[in-house]
Amino acid sequence: MFKFSGKNLTYIAFFCLLAVFLLSISIFKNQVLDISSMPLSLLNLTRREIAGIIFYHRNFVQKERLKAEIELLKLKLTDAQEIKLENVRLNNLLTLKQKSAFKVIVARVIGRSPDNWSSVVIIDKGVYNGVKPKMMAMSYSGLIGKVIESSNHVSKIILINDPNFTISAISQRSRQEGLVCGTLSGVLIMRYLNSDSDIRVQDTIITSGLTGNCPKGLPIGSVIALEDEFSGLSRYAIIKPAVDLSNIEEVLIIIP
Repeated sequence: MFKFSGKNLTYIAFFCLLAVFLLSISIFKNQVLDISSMPLSLLNLTRREIAGIIFYHRNFVQKERLKAEIELLKLKLTDAQEIKLENVRLNNLLTLKQKSAFKVIVARVIGRSPDNWSSVVIIDKGVYNGVKPKMMAMSYSGLIGKVIESSNHVSKIILINDPNFTISAISQRSRQEGLVCGTLSGVLIMRYLNSDSDIRVQDTIITSGLTGNCPKGLPIGSVIALEDEFSGLSRYAIIKPAVDLSNIEEVLIIIP
């Protein structure tokens, strides 16, 4: 018959405790694993946050660098486009210079007169370059104006849209003569036309060669309207200039 001795009781107690321990592990396995993994999760979270901060700074620096490079490329593209357009204009002027029957001086517009912004420009050529008052100025599109003042290195040109500018002109189609002058509104007026003058809308108006220092045949503009004078005995033509006078960058000064 089995007897409960002190030694047997010790074994029984040990096995009971072992069974309870194993059962506890089985029951609380998930909780134990969660608790044991907390330091590792915390470490991973900290590492991700630190990496995020580092990558954010790196990405921010890279973004700013790319923005600076984009702005630089835009500037270079603008400069290249400006050089291309300037080359086109200069090539047109050079072609005109080579084909012209008269000598010309190429000049660059460097400013406009502050007291007459819309109808006086300043060029970078003067007496030392052979530019003198009363010389005519033109572009590859047509007549621009006349030199009114010249110093050693710069000159002033009054544009054809100034009310003080006048020049003898004719219709290229009908050879009808008239006197073209500027207006404050930017268009030109061709006056002294008889009521039965042969002139029409869209006629091209050119210089007649009767004004001093101005060759014959330079385009002035085209007729956009015809109006009667108050007297009813004559009429006048409204002319759109052949040259965009608000956007002049280079000119040719005609040497008489």
